[in-house]
Amino acid sequence: MTPDILALVKALPIPAVLIDASERIEAANPAAASLFGHDGTGRHYITVLRQPATLDVVEATLRDGHPREGRYLGTDGSRDTTWRVSARDVALATGRRVIVTFEDVTAVEEAGTIRRDFVANVSHELRSPLTALLGFVETLRGPARDDAAARERFLGIILREAQRMARLVDDLLSLSRVEAEERRRPTERVDLRALAASVAATLEPVAAQSGAEIRLNLPDQAPTILGDSGQLRQVLTNLVENAIKYGGRSGPVEVALTGPAEQPGLRRQGVRLSVTDRGPGIAAHHIPRLTERFYRVDTHRSREVGGTGLGLAIVKHIVSRHRGRLRIESEIGRGSTFSVILPAD
Repeated sequence: MTPDILALVKALPIPAVLIDASERIEAANPAAASLFGHDGTGRHYITVLRQPATLDVVEATLRDGHPREGRYLGTDGSRDTTWRVSARDVALATGRRVIVTFEDVTAVEEAGTIRRDFVANVSHELRSPLTALLGFVETLRGPARDDAAARERFLGIILREAQRMARLVDDLLSLSRVEAEERRRPTERVDLRALAASVAATLEPVAAQSGAEIRLNLPDQAPTILGDSGQLRQVLTNLVENAIKYGGRSGPVEVALTGPAEQPGLRRQGVRLSVTDRGPGIAAHHIPRLTERFYRVDTHRSREVGGTGLGLAIVKHIVSRHRGRLRIESEIGRGSTFSVILPAD
């Protein structure tokens, strides 16, 4: 093989190996060496590539020269990776070769998995209330047709299940809108102090009904920030409602605003808007997954209090749009603090 061909293979930005007519690896670039743990030069390609699906692709192209594609499964030490394998015949003056390249499609595969999981979760969330609705409607049309007491009870259940589906659809639409706007920086000036006071006043009846109390710890004056007032209201409403639902009976729900001050998470001046409850707390292993769609610490309780499993996912995307950070701190038996850190300018 000429030095030019060797240089060309090594210059490719993706893993690539060149296989000669004797089925040995004639050249491999540094990216391929990193993928396989060695460059494999001089070895039979079977001892390097190993995976049957990949071997079938290479073997067939060596045999008839037709281009083919397949998949190669690897790992980078922290996660599994997926590669699209392409085998192409190369006619050189010194004879035929096959060049095999590996394109990292892990992100595409993960996106597909997330999409499938999302559809499955939505279907599961809708199936339960729909099954209940159909069952009670059939009962009302049959055995309970003339039973006034049963009819009232069943209609109440039907109403709750329909409201649950409506909340889920509303949150799905909200999540879709937030994701669509995530790359657009908000340009409105927002007074977080006034916003927090307004949200607290709005949710005061909800807190009283749950036996909770909302306490405000706000500065006399606070700077306005660039933001979307509607979305920031949605963030704070969601966090306060969660605190009331899951921890309000154990003590006050505190809404605090501090800053502007240097925020290490932003590496700039920022403000911190925090919601603290005195509830049962959240185990440490749950915290990294709380913002996943449909992830619940306690599935039964979440559905019982009307949760859709999408609230914190919406919060995460809104905070991301504002170039902020969401921090969650919790200790079993001591309560939880959800903090939104936003740039001060």
